Amino acid sequence: MYTNYIFFDFDGTLYDTVEGITKCVRYALQKRGMDAELSSLRCFAGPPLDEMFMEKFGFSRPEAEQAVRDFRERYVPIGLYESRAFPGMRDFLLTLRGSGKRLAVTTSKPQVLAEELLRREGLEELFDCICGAGEEGVGNAKWQVLQRAMEALGAKPEESVLIGDTKYDVAGAKHLGVPCIGVAYGYAAPGELEAAGAAAIAPDLPALLQMLL
Repeated sequence: MYTNYIFFDFDGTLYDTVEGITKCVRYALQKRGMDAELSSLRCFAGPPLDEMFMEKFGFSRPEAEQAVRDFRERYVPIGLYESRAFPGMRDFLLTLRGSGKRLAVTTSKPQVLAEELLRREGLEELFDCICGAGEEGVGNAKWQVLQRAMEALGAKPEESVLIGDTKYDVAGAKHLGVPCIGVAYGYAAPGELEAAGAAAIAPDLPALLQMLL
């Protein structure tokens, strides 16, 4: 069903990052005299942060941009490391590489932070390309990051698949004519991936591996 270029979202797909992200969102809210239950902030794991602050809390663009700066006050020294690769991820990726697949990371997370986390667990070397958001905050929509990674590898839409865990991944892939397999172990709300039009949904890594091989 799918071919040789496999592009992975990061948060909720490769790594369980929800603890650090939700705690840092709460930190940014508390600086404004606001608060929220951590469980209600899971939606921030993955999509661009400024968009989520506007969507969930009605922030203006300048307010959202300041909230992101506040988020990073805690995230870079602390929250970044409140995360871990999902169990079994290394063996999963090694099996894909061993079968001749080319692998890439496409994330709305700042690229330098994604690279840091992958390096800490020895996973960076398993990817042919790591593409994430730049510090300038321009061109960081999922489809734009995916497009840059595809161009770097010379991948055509019909040769590619994106693996992600939210509607934003599905929409970004669709924009480029790329199918998206949703992973149910990530951070999507119930029914979100189906409603977004994911090409398939994998409940866990073994099922995903079967689909990709």
